[in-house]
Amino acid sequence: MRQLTANLFMAFGALAWAAPAAAQEWAPSKALTIVVPVPPGSSTDMLARILAERLPATLGQPVVVTNRPGASGLIGAGAVARSEADGHTLLLSASTLLGAPHVLPKGAGGGVDVVKDLSPVARTASSPLVILANPQLGVKTPADLVAYLKKHPGLPYASSGNGSPQHIAGQLFMKATDTEMTHVPYKGVMPAVVDTISGQIKLAFGALGGVGQYIEGGQLVALAVAEKQRTPLLPNVPTLTESGIRGVEMNVFFPVFVAAGTPAAAVERLNREINQVMRAPDVKEKMRGAGVDTSGSSVQEAVQAVREEYDRYARVVAEFGIKGE
Repeated sequence: MRQLTANLFMAFGALAWAAPAAAQEWAPSKALTIVVPVPPGSSTDMLARILAERLPATLGQPVVVTNRPGASGLIGAGAVARSEADGHTLLLSASTLLGAPHVLPKGAGGGVDVVKDLSPVARTASSPLVILANPQLGVKTPADLVAYLKKHPGLPYASSGNGSPQHIAGQLFMKATDTEMTHVPYKGVMPAVVDTISGQIKLAFGALGGVGQYIEGGQLVALAVAEKQRTPLLPNVPTLTESGIRGVEMNVFFPVFVAAGTPAAAVERLNREINQVMRAPDVKEKMRGAGVDTSGSSVQEAVQAVREEYDRYARVVAEFGIKGE
């Protein structure tokens, strides 16, 4: 009996010591920095500044945003990868970052490895890719576009640049429909959209951000989105998949990273607080106006999304021989 009592006492004692340890969670000890690898004003920058405004209330520390553009996002990524792996420095980037190592020269941006040197925290939001036509082209559906291309092979299409998701979506569309178009790269989404509206070019593979007003106003026709399911941002626009064109599913999403080796407790806490901000109704409404659907994700979902996108870029860039500008 004495032995049983002693064993029970030891067991309860172990639980008593374990409970406080299990209850402890990571908390930042100083200000946090969110690095945005593009200039101010983009959807990525908007998301970062919303987080910087909301996170201090739950994390108990100020949050500042710093823009570190260059090398298609690799400059900012490298700065975060080289930071102390303690959860106080974050990177918020568009998923285009995951294509940069495949289209830029080796070592660009300081040679950061976006898969090995960074750890995903959350997938904050996404924005669909949209096929946009000038009304003068006379097409209103993906089937109309395919029929037009069969009769007029080589039609120029605009994208935001070589190796961009829009460029890749255009290449995948040609492969899926056995059609031919001529790629015309622009330096950014809006220059391509402006020329499509003016009629200088009649077709663009673009992102929704910043073009919703032109779709509503009739200056652009949204033929389809490159998604498997319809987006709540454009509920009346069909997907390419439902239109019978498969293999072109692609969007832009916005992951948050920290330096590889950051403690799991810090990653999980950051994930929870970021998700709470992204799922707030007023945040969702604000970002809808920018063509972005905020959602959040688990850490595991973010890791999977990043890995799959990185690998997909590698395959597609190699298949079509895409090179950066």
